Amino acid sequence: MDAIRVSGIGKSYGGQQVLSGIDLAVPAGTVFGLLGPNGAGKTTLVRILATLVRPDAGRAEVAGHDVRAEAFEVRQKISLTGQFVAVDELQTGLENLVLVGRLRRLGRAGAKRRAAELLDRFDLAEAGRKLVKTYSGGMRRRLDLAMSLVTGPPVIFLDEPTTGLDPRSRQQMWSFVRDLAGAGSTIFLTTQYLEEADQLADRIMLIDHGETVAYGTAAELKVRIGEERVELEFGSASDRVLAAADLGAAVLSSADRSVTVATTGSAGEVRELLDRMEKLGATVEKVAIHRPTLDDVFFALTGGNPR
Repeated sequence: MDAIRVSGIGKSYGGQQVLSGIDLAVPAGTVFGLLGPNGAGKTTLVRILATLVRPDAGRAEVAGHDVRAEAFEVRQKISLTGQFVAVDELQTGLENLVLVGRLRRLGRAGAKRRAAELLDRFDLAEAGRKLVKTYSGGMRRRLDLAMSLVTGPPVIFLDEPTTGLDPRSRQQMWSFVRDLAGAGSTIFLTTQYLEEADQLADRIMLIDHGETVAYGTAAELKVRIGEERVELEFGSASDRVLAAADLGAAVLSSADRSVTVATTGSAGEVRELLDRMEKLGATVEKVAIHRPTLDDVFFALTGGNPR
């Protein structure tokens, strides 16, 4: 079952096309990653799915409800954590969470109970009664995410949730996202960190200038730009020339004392390559295997900055 379905979504501002013919499906209980350069239309798509912006064309459903015809029902099923932390610094973490609970009609006791659960879940129990202005950036971001989960929505939109966080806080946030998906929530994630999408997303869409340029798993996208490569560094330039001549068309690049060839990355294939060089009399001093990354995919397909 799909938690999010999008068909032919289009949006323009002042005659400028921001999104054009976007199609996607996000199965329930999975993490979906949306990548693209600045101005690609990522935030606009999130805002459409969160019922904050009406599309000009196409249809979108979230949790089984149409975002235009059933906006109220959609809002009852989602949470949105934006790029900027939205917490009250003059209240404690507990007070922030209780306030959201009361606004969502959990009642006084229910709001306090839910706040305590979330403070514990996000490692904020000890800081719960401290003013938020004393929190670190990572703690504020965790509180912000906790506030969006007060009612346990089945669909969660995270718009660049780890921007500005240190590596430790980012890893902690990744753990929380995995836990949410593992518990059955559907996560729609936009991020400027390609490693983040690689680590978290079950499926990824790359958009540029409002159009889809790639869609699939991280492994499928990496295959699109080529196979793995093995780089052999030889003891001398003459050995490199000898190896390049022997390998012929298999050589992807050759420079100084190094030769790079395509490979499946298997140990057996690399071993055969080294045995071949030994029989040839070309001394290999170093071996490096290079695997395509989402960074490679991004730059190959957009030529742009992931932000």
